[in-house]
Amino acid sequence: MEKPSQGAAASQARRCFQLIQSAIEGLGGKLSDVTRTRILLTRIEDWERVATVHGEFFGSIRPANTIMQVVRFIDPDLLVEIEVDAVVES
Repeated sequence: MEKPSQGAAASQARRCFQLIQSAIEGLGGKLSDVTRTRILLTRIEDWERVATVHGEFFGSIRPANTIMQVVRFIDPDLLVEIEVDAVVES
């Protein structure tokens, strides 16, 4: 398997956050409704690059955040998985 580039995790994280933002906005919410984020990485050394992307979306919001390493995902090309908890008032 080819080794992923150093920027791959950051690019994947950016795409995850874009999808998350779209999903929350689709429910009538906004990123400031996010209370917690969980970032799973297959390479813990990517944490700073991914945290920088996290800051682009949540820098002024500052939800609780956990970053952890996992062995792998079902798709070996995936380096990042992100979960969020949000409270969207109806």
